[in-house]
Amino acid sequence: MIKKIAVVGFVCFFTNFVFAQEVKNLITYKQVDTTTLKMEVIYPPDLVKSKIYPAVVFFFGGGWISGSINQFKPQANFFAKRGMVCFLVDYRVKNRQKITPFESLKDAKSAMRFVRKNARDFQVNPNAIIASGGSAGGHLAAATALIDNYNETTDDLSISAKPNALILFNPVIDNGPDGYGYERVGDAYKNFSPLYNIRKNAPPTIVFQGTKDKLIPVATAERFKNEMIKAGNQCELFLYDGQEHGFFNKKEFVDKTMVETDKFLTQLGYLKPL
Repeated sequence: MIKKIAVVGFVCFFTNFVFAQEVKNLITYKQVDTTTLKMEVIYPPDLVKSKIYPAVVFFFGGGWISGSINQFKPQANFFAKRGMVCFLVDYRVKNRQKITPFESLKDAKSAMRFVRKNARDFQVNPNAIIASGGSAGGHLAAATALIDNYNETTDDLSISAKPNALILFNPVIDNGPDGYGYERVGDAYKNFSPLYNIRKNAPPTIVFQGTKDKLIPVATAERFKNEMIKAGNQCELFLYDGQEHGFFNKKEFVDKTMVETDKFLTQLGYLKPL
């Protein structure tokens, strides 16, 4: 169980602006047949033209079936206020485009490459791009870092899709027979699951997990952490007692997980201490 943290000032700072509405800045990053895929860009309110900033690219959850880029709007607003450029990525899902999870991953990689390729235009440091997501979106974020396959044929593979750090909320990391999504990915799970593709020099990672999550067992998250550390990587796991899948969408846990994420990114040098 997470210990209570005396961060009243921080939470007040966070709560005061996180749910403010932002003017949408939608950018097309990919065209697939008749499908146009866009991402919303949220900039720091005090953007300085001569500076470059770290970035966070968010992938919504929804089982690769449905979902909305607005899921991570509170987190994006928070990090924009902290001095990061944030991207809320739309990608193909089953309900809208009748596709498989493999196409979702291709889109996630295309989005990462698009941000890195156009980093100068976005005032982004191409070596400070963090990927984040929840549930299936957490899978996509982790997979951009750990899975080499599933690249769009139109992508420029000379541009890396790998993030410099990962922020994962109850991520789908095991697609095997005992994991999530096996009925859709089948025997490809060993090439598609982040859990089976952990390697040395993976990005520093923070994971948030509820202890009552019926879709992603705590044991899976713990195994991921242990395998990451065994490979020589940095991986932090925060467990929230009694919380179920998707708990991080509740305002109380938006605040709590952002406190820990802020510390994580500050330690990595992407943010200045508050």
